[in-house]
Amino acid sequence: MNQNCNFFHMSLNSVFEQLRQFPVIPIVRTSTTELAATAIEWLIEAGLRTFEITMTIPGAVDLMTQYASRENILVGAGTVTSEDQAKSCLDAGARFIVSPCIVSQLPEISHQRGAPCFLGALTPTELHNAVRASADAVKIFPIKSMGGVTYLKALVSVFPGVPLVPTGGVNVDEISLYLKSGATCVGIGSELVNEAMIREGQRKKIIQLGQQVLQQATAFSFTESR
Repeated sequence: MNQNCNFFHMSLNSVFEQLRQFPVIPIVRTSTTELAATAIEWLIEAGLRTFEITMTIPGAVDLMTQYASRENILVGAGTVTSEDQAKSCLDAGARFIVSPCIVSQLPEISHQRGAPCFLGALTPTELHNAVRASADAVKIFPIKSMGGVTYLKALVSVFPGVPLVPTGGVNVDEISLYLKSGATCVGIGSELVNEAMIREGQRKKIIQLGQQVLQQATAFSFTESR
């Protein structure tokens, strides 16, 4: 029993460390499985290796299974709102769980499998409740509606040490600013995984956006390590 607990604890820390080392999480949310797979393939070409596959995609769990089995790809599950969903995602190979809200049972389920769990919050009270529920990080969603970077700074000032992941309306060119303002990771969705562009076959544009994301994250990591 203790050996298993130690293993899962080490696994959880390992995944969270990987997320910290590359602090941008592309959020894949499309209307079809095919569009989601296309987006992931193009972003892999761009050099990205971490993906949050949301449960709103038809066939999301099968998609997780497909990509979780590939080497050097870190796949997480997003928009997880129930215990059953979390278990299905973890069975499919998801390495981290993200919820847009506070589902208090999710951290324990995730931790039993060595996976970090991010619970969603917007207000200071919700953030506090997410921390009390043992979330490894708190997803601040939708950040843009609350003022973006300015709002993040306000939360960081009163919740120092709490890992925050701003998501919802983050632009590609804002990533470094969010990280410099105290974000542990940044979630970026439709600005990167743009369904209209994918439908139009704008592969080069999506790859270019992915490379810009990489550049911003790499530049921030380099600055922090100096």
